[in-house]
Amino acid sequence: MCYAAVGIVVGQFKWLANAFRPGYFTMQSLQVSNVANLYKALAEIDAIRGQMARAAKFRGYGPATLAATGALALVSAAAQSYWLKNPARETGVYLAIWISTAALSVIIIGIETIRRAQRVHLGLAKEMLHSATEQFLPAIVGGLLLTVVLVRYAPQSLWMLPGLWQVLFSLGVFSSCQFLPRPMFAVGVWYLAAGLTCLALGSGEWAFSPWAMGVPFGVGQLLVAAVLYFGEADEQS
Repeated sequence: MCYAAVGIVVGQFKWLANAFRPGYFTMQSLQVSNVANLYKALAEIDAIRGQMARAAKFRGYGPATLAATGALALVSAAAQSYWLKNPARETGVYLAIWISTAALSVIIIGIETIRRAQRVHLGLAKEMLHSATEQFLPAIVGGLLLTVVLVRYAPQSLWMLPGLWQVLFSLGVFSSCQFLPRPMFAVGVWYLAAGLTCLALGSGEWAFSPWAMGVPFGVGQLLVAAVLYFGEADEQS
């Protein structure tokens, strides 16, 4: 106990000695100021990198991968038409087919996009990926939540899902147009027109038609792949 008390007293005397030393508090305040300036500079650098990422063209999407997802949509439509003869009575199977198709497409595109962005954008890859995700993620989340709500509270309106999915997807495309080649706007128009057509004609005997999903997403993703491919060719020429 005595040794501990002596140590505390000695420590207090050292602090008092430093405190009365000329310039002590000035040095302490300068150190705090330097740390604050360092954090401020780092925050400004992050903000500048984010602005650069939003202003640059995103080249992380691979044309071949997008074309593959379009082909996957057509294959899923063909599989549904062959195995699911009455989707209106088996909406669970219908949803399983198209939700699994969408999930697989997102995984394929996500893996390729991360790899490609790290290779093409180098030091800005993280910021570019964040910006691309920020633009398209609301459409994907909105489509997922809308599906849950209709399945849970309005199953009689499930026939509207293909059209609603396509309309939401078109909004994601329109949001992403700012950092993609300019003709991508036409792809957004395609998805919007296809979605509205499905809503107008998709009830009754056309409800849950496999081609109401296969054709819009198959053709749409092939259009995306074409726009990206020719956009890259123009940049390189």
